[in-house]
Amino acid sequence: MPAHTRDVAAVTLLVMATKPKERKIETAWGAAALVEQVSLPQRSGERRFASVVQLLELERGDRLVRFAYTTDGVARRGPVTLRARDLERLRSALREHPELEQALLGGRS
Repeated sequence: MPAHTRDVAAVTLLVMATKPKERKIETAWGAAALVEQVSLPQRSGERRFASVVQLLELERGDRLVRFAYTTDGVARRGPVTLRARDLERLRSALREHPELEQALLGGRS
């Protein structure tokens, strides 16, 4: 590959990597934008996954909170199970996500 082509490709990749892409998530109420997310990496034996708590916003402005678990970065159906130590990690992580904290817990006192 010529040097010029490599340089253009590298700059294109850099721009693609730094541009935030608005992520749409399908819900029972329609497509929603991801506003904030807390991800809790977990492990059970050899299985690795993450539980996520997401603040979503519908086009009309309604907000939803979604709990899910992910494998390979994709949200999956099924129940989300958090251990007591995971709940502590969630509380700590919510301090860095004030809108999600407010929606879920009513904020800090």
